[in-house]
Amino acid sequence: MADLEKIHKKLENKLKKDRYQHTLGVMYTAGSLAMRYNENLEEALTAGLLHDCAKYGSIKDQIKQCKKHQIKLEKAELEVPALIHAKLGAYLAEKKYGIENPRILDAIRYHTTGRPHMSLLDKIIYLADYIEPGRKMIPGLPEIRYLAFTDINQAVCQCAEATLNYLEKSKRPIDPMTKRTYEYYRTVEE
Repeated sequence: MADLEKIHKKLENKLKKDRYQHTLGVMYTAGSLAMRYNENLEEALTAGLLHDCAKYGSIKDQIKQCKKHQIKLEKAELEVPALIHAKLGAYLAEKKYGIENPRILDAIRYHTTGRPHMSLLDKIIYLADYIEPGRKMIPGLPEIRYLAFTDINQAVCQCAEATLNYLEKSKRPIDPMTKRTYEYYRTVEE
């Protein structure tokens, strides 16, 4: 059982104020989704709280930490460095915050890209990060927020699609895992 209060204090001192507020929003949203779908509440709160635990240093620092801890980065992660914190976060959650539960670690690892065949906890953290109340309004967000509580697989699909559309419009590189997530959930029924 994770000591959420200790983790709260560490993160509050480590993260910038707006990142910490986002983290709390994700944690509470994950808790709400866990209650809605009868998922383990403590796991959802813990994964939500720790999902951005590696997002305190520069990209250069994150890459350096990955090399130091022998965390293999894919070509896509180096092309889209905003993804690096997910893998590094799973590592830090385990080594720095004492999280041993592989379900929580996977939810942190895949919260930016999703993946085919996600566990319910993976889906909850993936969506909570996207829909938490502090997120600025973007096209499709109200619909995805609604779907997150009514049809979680459709919400994952629309979240991945919205991410792909945003990346295409802004001419940013697209991570293959996000594309695979969309392709998979496009065909999944509830």
